[in-house]
Amino acid sequence: MISKRLLLGDEAIALGAIHAGISGVYAYPGTPSTEITEFIQREAPEVRSRWCANEKSAMEAALGMSYAGKRAIVCMKHVGMNVAADAFVNSAITGINGGLVVLAADDPSMHSSQNEQDSRFYGKFAMIPILEPSTQQEAYDMMPYAFALSEQTRLPILMRVVTRLAHSRADVQTVTPLPQNELNPDNERTHWVLLPGNARRQYASLVGKQSELLALAENSPYNALRSGERAKIGVVACGIAYNYVMENEPAVLGIPVLKVSQYPLPEAMIKGLAEQCDSLLIAEDGQPLVEEQVKSILGADYPLKGRLTGDLPRMGELTPDSVGKALGVIVESTFTAAENVVPRPPALCQGCGHRDVYDALNKVAAEYADARIFGDIGCYTLGALPPFRAIDSCVDMGASITMAKGAADAGVHPSIAVIGDSTFTHSGMTGLLDAVNDNSRITVIISDNLTTAMTGGQDSAGTNKFEAICLGLGVDPEHVKVVVPLPKNMDEITRIIREEIEYDGVSVIIPRRECIQTLNRKLRQKRAQE
Repeated sequence: MISKRLLLGDEAIALGAIHAGISGVYAYPGTPSTEITEFIQREAPEVRSRWCANEKSAMEAALGMSYAGKRAIVCMKHVGMNVAADAFVNSAITGINGGLVVLAADDPSMHSSQNEQDSRFYGKFAMIPILEPSTQQEAYDMMPYAFALSEQTRLPILMRVVTRLAHSRADVQTVTPLPQNELNPDNERTHWVLLPGNARRQYASLVGKQSELLALAENSPYNALRSGERAKIGVVACGIAYNYVMENEPAVLGIPVLKVSQYPLPEAMIKGLAEQCDSLLIAEDGQPLVEEQVKSILGADYPLKGRLTGDLPRMGELTPDSVGKALGVIVESTFTAAENVVPRPPALCQGCGHRDVYDALNKVAAEYADARIFGDIGCYTLGALPPFRAIDSCVDMGASITMAKGAADAGVHPSIAVIGDSTFTHSGMTGLLDAVNDNSRITVIISDNLTTAMTGGQDSAGTNKFEAICLGLGVDPEHVKVVVPLPKNMDEITRIIREEIEYDGVSVIIPRRECIQTLNRKLRQKRAQE
């Protein structure tokens, strides 16, 4: 039955996956990808879903469901691809059984991320097809296409979206859902067992598929060349950048435009476009992956414009104005920032337990001339900002513990790590094991608010397990302490921090108090029920 719904790009992807007959969704929450899994959890309780400890475990679980013949989607933000990379790249060599789609949500301009890497490089590196929708409707339509393409090529498919598409809404026309695949575990072992002999054969098979993948891209319904008469400039528009080009109508009427939403890059279409034009503008929301490839396809002498040439900004998101300017459109500024509007930086919520943790840490750290506090990824990263200015580093998930260990190895004392509950189970446990094995003189603060708070309050994999995990990793039971971060407990908390800093070994302090936001939601739900 055909119907229409107003959906976020993330929700269109999720509904498309449900209607494509998925049996499982595996993910670790991360903006701008989180809403995909949340939507599936709300709309399709029959689909197997639970938040995973990290993106690698999510990727491997999805691959296991594919092995069993079922369709699965694994969702993550772009930096999560770094965590999942081992399993992701090798899944291109094992191949798949049931359709498998890897959804990477990139964040140009770093709205909520520590970099703006482009996940298309991972797809090119793994030598698998990449899909990049330009609209919410296309994101929905691509899901059954992606799963069918995966099963046709026996490869995982990477779908890449960006924040602006993921978090904007549009009407989406839906179609009749497909049934889930029947259980059908793969009986062929050799391509799943990547011993060197098998892996070499599988890799040769992957390389041999590249001409097929190129032909599929050349004939894809999602790659289209709008031809025109001989023109001074043509455009290669990738994914959402196609919208930015078309928003400059009527200035671009008559200009040949190649819309690219399926990779590998369709070389014949690129060459056909180049023959119609004196130069090409490469519009892509991300890093200049296509610009570099087109230069290779057409030769260094063919004139290109794009991010590498400075005609488009080298960093951040594209906009209709930046694309229009590159096309020679006179862009009039529609607004300017008011001089009396002062930017307001984000801050920890009033009543947040992290506030009390930083108050205590700052009080104790001030007693030492060379104290260093290594932070991590989470809402507690805001402790780097006023009024706390409490942490000295924040690099990637789990780095607080291992950086504190390395600093302690170099002689820094006290060397303190602050890590959240979800981040600890994501990437902190192995670092703590290293510290235990080396008897490093560090103090680890696992600030436990009983949820994955930064991304909206999803379940945290280690809730109510942290003491057991630390003891299992070998931390001395006498030096695993739990406190309640409240102002009335400040004397106790500061005393324990001082004692553990002076301990010549690994100590763990777990300040535990529920996130104020999730607590408020529970109270509102309770009042509504009453």
